[in-house]
Amino acid sequence: QVQLVESGGGSVQTGGSLRISCMVSGLSLSDVCMSWFRQAPEKEHAEREGVAEIDYDGQTRYKDFVKGRFTVSRDNAKNTLYLQMDRLSPDDTAMYYCAADVNCLWGGYFAPSGMNHWGKGTLVTVSP
Repeated sequence: QVQLVESGGGSVQTGGSLRISCMVSGLSLSDVCMSWFRQAPEKEHAEREGVAEIDYDGQTRYKDFVKGRFTVSRDNAKNTLYLQMDRLSPDDTAMYYCAADVNCLWGGYFAPSGMNHWGKGTLVTVSP
């Protein structure tokens, strides 16, 4: 059974940093492609927004609005995915989700519909 469990969310002030994690079981991170998505509280009816991706071979991709501020990484030994978020702003306030694209079919598309497995999310709140 595949499980993705996010943790590490919380409240920070503008300009602060936070690292969130996604512990994965039932899949090996070295075999799959992983993504981070987010959904702002006021956009709960909108599609989740792609943030960052990391492929099975370690290649990473970012949406423009987080380039230079966010870093996606993984620890294969711990089978855990990370998202380091720096220089946070209130616009980054959202529920953050990790997701797995088991066959790596959707690299670069940041497409929620292409993901096979999702975590339940961790909330990041950035105050002015």
